[in-house]
Amino acid sequence: MHTIAATEFQHTTEHNVLEYNSNEFRPPIRIVASRQRRRTVAARLRSGVLELLVPSSMPHTERQQWAETMRRRIERRIQRSRPTDERLAERARTLNVRHFGGRLRWTSIGFADMVHTWGSCTFTTGAIRIARRAAGLPDWVRDYLLVHELAHLVQSDHGPAFHELENRYPLAERAKGYLMAVDVGASME
Repeated sequence: MHTIAATEFQHTTEHNVLEYNSNEFRPPIRIVASRQRRRTVAARLRSGVLELLVPSSMPHTERQQWAETMRRRIERRIQRSRPTDERLAERARTLNVRHFGGRLRWTSIGFADMVHTWGSCTFTTGAIRIARRAAGLPDWVRDYLLVHELAHLVQSDHGPAFHELENRYPLAERAKGYLMAVDVGASME
């Protein structure tokens, strides 16, 4: 575990290098002791550093225990919130039921590396791709991208019939504006 205490860096190795799990969340930890803090412990991520706010009266060993506890909590929160292809597919199923009566079918759905577009749908094969960079967008914007691509399963072009399907999503116009603000050059295929 890497611990930053005040301004001094302490590096301790608790695991053999061969046992290191590269998927494990191991940020540097900065312990901030405060006389104003009496009993509570708080943690936050700041620029990739886990800051642990503790009472100044807390013993060093207890601070280390809290650091590990909070690191695990934040790791779980990050894992739960990380968009995955499975979560994207689950969200597409939900939106399909809500906005298309559950009648749409696709062959695959997932994130893909896309530079100039936010998403794509291959009408003939039913393959839907959402730009990997969209993973960091708010959920309601990602939902719009999914509805947009789901609408392409019915209508391959961007004509009036397509826009009628796309506008079933109540935040469609707002999401379009959000995307334009994020990336003026982004286009939907």
